[in-house]
Amino acid sequence: MDVYVGRNRSHWCLHRDLLCYHTPYFQEQSLGEGKQENGKIELLEEDPQAFELLVKWLYQGRIDDVSDMPLERKWDYADACQKLYVLCDKIDMPQLKNTAIDQFRKGCYEAGLVPGPEEIKPIYDTTPPTSPMRKLVSQIAARQIMDPESGSDASTYRMCFEASADFAIDVVNAIRQGSGPKLFHDPTEGNGCCYHEHGTSQLCKVG
Repeated sequence: MDVYVGRNRSHWCLHRDLLCYHTPYFQEQSLGEGKQENGKIELLEEDPQAFELLVKWLYQGRIDDVSDMPLERKWDYADACQKLYVLCDKIDMPQLKNTAIDQFRKGCYEAGLVPGPEEIKPIYDTTPPTSPMRKLVSQIAARQIMDPESGSDASTYRMCFEASADFAIDVVNAIRQGSGPKLFHDPTEGNGCCYHEHGTSQLCKVG
């Protein structure tokens, strides 16, 4: 079966039986009315590096462990595993999804880096509301927002908030769960000058 991946149409010639054994997606795409002809499958929106990891898993039963890689390669590999997760979600390969998310988490931790809005937005664009990857990246974003040493705040994720109400809800819920039962000060109580349109050094003429 010929598979073309990514915008540059990277070409793979793979065993049809092996592909169809692991997921019905390829059989559905290659057979039936309106499907791809001549055994050709196009995955032009997917990442070639992620597909290469999928092929490795199909033929070898495993992908590389990020812990065995030098530091300078860890983040790139974690990013590829994130894209592999999205691909596996599309073609219904739950076992490899679990491996991909584990390698992604480990890679982030060992590289000391986390996904930014550019990496998070495609996850919310392509995965269902119940996706464990959504849960993971929204918790990462919530932690970055709450961490005074991260250099991030809510505006860092503006593109994600604007694109997905689900992301906004998930982040707020993650912050609530992570902050525990402590409640911040009641904004309707006490001096209200912080809500007035005057400088902090100016005399308040209200009241």
